[in-house]
Amino acid sequence: MRYRSRVSPPSPSLPAPPAPTPLTPTLREILAAPAAQEEICVVGWVRTFRSSKNVSFLRLGDGSCAATLQVVLGAHTEGLEAHAASLCTGASVRLRGSLQPSPGKGQAWELQASAVELLGAADPQRYPLQKKGHSLEFLRGIAHLRPRSNTFGAVFRIRDALAQATHRFFCSQGFAYVHTPILTASDCEGAGEMFAVRPRSALGNDDFFGRPVNLTVSGQLGGEALAYGLGRIYTFGPTFRAENSNTARHLSEFWMVEPEVAFCDLAQNCSLAEAYLTAMVAHVLAHCADDLDFLDQRIDKTLLQTLGRCTKGAFTQLSYTAAVELLQASGHAFEQPLQWGQDLQTEHERFLVEKLVDGPTVVTGYPKQIKSFYMYQQDERTVAAMDVLVPRIGEIVGGSQREHRLDRLQARLRELQMGPEAYDWYLDLNRFGAVPHAGFGLGFERLVMFCTGMTNIRDTLPFFRAPGQAAF
Repeated sequence: MRYRSRVSPPSPSLPAPPAPTPLTPTLREILAAPAAQEEICVVGWVRTFRSSKNVSFLRLGDGSCAATLQVVLGAHTEGLEAHAASLCTGASVRLRGSLQPSPGKGQAWELQASAVELLGAADPQRYPLQKKGHSLEFLRGIAHLRPRSNTFGAVFRIRDALAQATHRFFCSQGFAYVHTPILTASDCEGAGEMFAVRPRSALGNDDFFGRPVNLTVSGQLGGEALAYGLGRIYTFGPTFRAENSNTARHLSEFWMVEPEVAFCDLAQNCSLAEAYLTAMVAHVLAHCADDLDFLDQRIDKTLLQTLGRCTKGAFTQLSYTAAVELLQASGHAFEQPLQWGQDLQTEHERFLVEKLVDGPTVVTGYPKQIKSFYMYQQDERTVAAMDVLVPRIGEIVGGSQREHRLDRLQARLRELQMGPEAYDWYLDLNRFGAVPHAGFGLGFERLVMFCTGMTNIRDTLPFFRAPGQAAF
């Protein structure tokens, strides 16, 4: 799909907004300095500190990048004698000095410190992130502190890069960013796995809202209404599933990217999903090289290779029927044998893209009986659904052309015993000016998993929510 951006340049007659008060430069900014600086101020947390009779070395990090700054402290450094005993891992400090070329390997600059100020101590007997290896399971138990670790610093910086790139991508394609309700009376998926919302008062749920209300599982239905007015929209927000799934791929609270496009068919929808994923991977490869290198060495030694394959040429496209035939013909002994009409499981999806196709794949035309009510019915057996499958993850995008024929939609709701009256507002969209339209949903944490090599989805967002896991 190719869209013309609708973003207009700012009017030259408007006054420039006031500049904020300058903040202390980050290490990312400092380490990119083109020349030495005689007097600068740096802040951060002590990673390591070692001292000898005449000189001490401190390694400083501030979370802005993967790199750290070596600080050289000597007898001339103001405050060193007073704070030396407290300059341990985890302590926060402010340092002043001159930025000079470093004679050491692997670093362009070092700080010759003229003054050190302790901002916050960290008792080495209690601070859990000492300089040693920590398992990811251990770090999940201190989720409030794990952003300070090298691994999670890298993961969360890449998550930020993907979020920023998501907004830029859709803005550049003429999409409006919209917000759909988090509290909803509609069940988009029809599965009933929703969290009920009730006030903490004497009022019952039905009294407060006038009807039962739940946390949303998807912004899609509201997004379709907005697409019927604005043409191209996307949502990017939290969604919730009350599934008692204690797996490495499921969360109770997660984020979804969900575009909806009026006057759009399945083929255009597949193209949009491919363009979005390719743009996301290309962005992190271009802008997160240090963090990717770290994760490629420490987490998944095939990470860069896998990501690189997603930027080389078009994704493979297969029908669901062809995918099932390929999997059956492979002779592989799956834990869950596959027959036409069953949904593809993760083991099927991964085997398909890692062994049979070797790369990202778009699968279309799924059986109607395993898909949601809102999908366009291609024939009596299949709907115009699409999934994008990628190595290591399996399904990363799920979408469809939406059913815009009112009689088919009403019949499908009755067939699934979903009560068409509860969706009367949704049916209105297709009573008045119905058009072919399509969209998809991408679980943002799965995208982060794919781009970081993390194998447990709980390690892709700062504070995970899962069955039995809500620390605060």
